[in-house]
Amino acid sequence: MASPLRGTTIVGVRRNGALAIGGDGQVTFGETVMKASAQKVQRLYKSQVVAGYAGAVSDALTLLEKCEEKLEEHSGNLMRAVYHLAKDWRTDRVLRRLEAMLLIGDREQLLLVSGGGEVVRPEDDLTAIGSGGSYALAAARALSAHTEMGAEDLVRESLTIAAGLCIYTNDSIQVEVLES
Repeated sequence: MASPLRGTTIVGVRRNGALAIGGDGQVTFGETVMKASAQKVQRLYKSQVVAGYAGAVSDALTLLEKCEEKLEEHSGNLMRAVYHLAKDWRTDRVLRRLEAMLLIGDREQLLLVSGGGEVVRPEDDLTAIGSGGSYALAAARALSAHTEMGAEDLVRESLTIAAGLCIYTNDSIQVEVLES
């Protein structure tokens, strides 16, 4: 039996009018690093939305494609697009089998969309997903509470800390930022 593809840490932070979503680049197959520089964060809908994914790559890319369609249908209204994506994710026979999670945001909000169709808006505008997500979230919360770091620096440092703890996370970091 083949080992599952694992790895990814995605962190999202909204702070001081900026949104930053970043991820590491590692893709692991069993005990082997298959790729160290994967791009897991991208801009959607005329570069007005940023999304990062964790989970099965093909499943996540399918979700990003569906999300882009929903953003087009709803003229870039992120909340409506994500709500309809989550609804489809729960009810569609093919989509509901997808194993992935999304962090997605625009200039006004940051959302986590889970495979069960839940849409969560974090209270503190900090969230993380993936194998190193708990480490990165803990780091982001501590840095947010005790420093004046901006959103991009906070995401980078949180990912660096997670990379030092999680064997499925590396320090090949990509961050996308939206300023208000």
